Amino acid sequence: PLLFCSLHYLQTCNFPKNLSFLLSSLSSLSRFSPALIARMLKNKATSLPPLLLLPLLLLLSSSAVIYGVHDKKTLSVHNNIWSPRHSSYKASSTCCFSPTTLGNGRASTTLEMKHRQLCSGESIDWDKKLRRTLFLDNIRVQSLQLRIKAMTSSTTEQSVSQTQLPLTSGIKLQTLNYIVTVGLGGKNMTLIVDTGSDLTWVQCQPCRSCYNQQGPLYDPSVSSSYKTVFCNSSTCQDLVAATGNSGPCGGNNGVPKTTCEYVVSYGDGSYTRGDLASESILLGDSKLENFVFGCGRNNKGLFGGASGLMGLGRSSVSLVSQTLKNFNGVFSYCLPSLEDGASGSLSFGNDSSVYKNLTSVSYTPLVQNPRLSSFYILNLTGASIGGVELETTSFGRGILIDSGTVITRLPPSIYKAVKTEFLKQFSGFPSAPSYSILDTCFNLTSYEDISIPTIKMIFEGNTELEVDVTGVFYFVKPDASLVCLALASLSYENEVGIIGNYQQKNQRVIYDTKQESLGIARENCSIG
Repeated sequence: PLLFCSLHYLQTCNFPKNLSFLLSSLSSLSRFSPALIARMLKNKATSLPPLLLLPLLLLLSSSAVIYGVHDKKTLSVHNNIWSPRHSSYKASSTCCFSPTTLGNGRASTTLEMKHRQLCSGESIDWDKKLRRTLFLDNIRVQSLQLRIKAMTSSTTEQSVSQTQLPLTSGIKLQTLNYIVTVGLGGKNMTLIVDTGSDLTWVQCQPCRSCYNQQGPLYDPSVSSSYKTVFCNSSTCQDLVAATGNSGPCGGNNGVPKTTCEYVVSYGDGSYTRGDLASESILLGDSKLENFVFGCGRNNKGLFGGASGLMGLGRSSVSLVSQTLKNFNGVFSYCLPSLEDGASGSLSFGNDSSVYKNLTSVSYTPLVQNPRLSSFYILNLTGASIGGVELETTSFGRGILIDSGTVITRLPPSIYKAVKTEFLKQFSGFPSAPSYSILDTCFNLTSYEDISIPTIKMIFEGNTELEVDVTGVFYFVKPDASLVCLALASLSYENEVGIIGNYQQKNQRVIYDTKQESLGIARENCSIG
């Protein structure tokens, strides 16, 4: 109404006298769509002098950018559990929640999934936690890049630490974020979920050296279904093939070993070492016999109180491969937001009725790379910011998708294009210093709700991953005085990009290893 009144005044009254009135009302244009403003100009301003038509047209152009061309979503800056306004939040006292089973009688089972930080039973120092996560995530990615370099190198000689792979998603805790509870030999065990790991393992009694975990350690002596895997078995040889460990049965001082041992080493000095064994495992209400896992008797590292790790990689010893006949090589997850403390889900099997996707599932092929056969690799063909497609010759390359890495890493040329376009569209906000791996930062303390450009990653087959609004910014400081674009650049152009779990929140991500494809759909990742 104010705009119509202004235009009417200009046509019927002395326009110089009312110029200031028009200019004072032009700020309201951003509330109208470009089409509506165009109709206003056509109907009311056709006789305006050129001097006034020019600023109106310029404002129409800027309004079109605000309203139509750039896709934006609203983020509530202080509506999260780490905000000082929610300082009374306390984590749950246990991570052992009851497995949830969904489905319509098909070969499918679903487990509740939580962010591990919400299960510590302690008041969380979010200021320390949020910053430490970035530090450890950077160490993890460096370890992954070293592993990839070793696997793709033509050199056959490797160091001892390199042959004791998988370096798998370097468990430098606070980096592997999501956990589920399974039954192992009739006892509940809380496992960190990792698509970059192959071998599933837990801490075992008797333990020569173990880190502190919530709940009792797995005790094979009280399980009638526990079985030792011997050195001369094909299962032990599968472990060798999967991990690159050249001699788990070599023996000491001339005394041959009878049990198959495993060693998993990590880049920061963390490791797990123990016996390879088999046991019954309960995933929801699906019980599987003779599941091969690592019984860790010497474990070191910051594993956050979890019982161990669930390996969802692609080798023969991973849980996915071992349950191929049960679940047809299909699993999916929906990672919940940490912001509201919600639970997500980890599903096995191809029963799509258990999904709650808001959009249809779109599939993209998994890239085949024999030297990186344990990883899930996609072909990144494009990206857009606020609906504006980015132009760079660096698209059309492989990028890992990983449940363990937190922040997405992009090749420098792609990251530069993303950052440049994002800053064009997200302007007018006070900047803040860079922190750790994040270099596009703002001070949003004085804001409540902000409009931020949408970020989309595009893969082969035009499959899109639209980053959830909670995955665009990373809060380095809980009071929003240091909030950064949650994307980072790799150090070198020839390093492999990684899609982190922070950008996978509120998505149904479906891994179909039999069809060699990955599906993506929007979903509100909250159950219960």
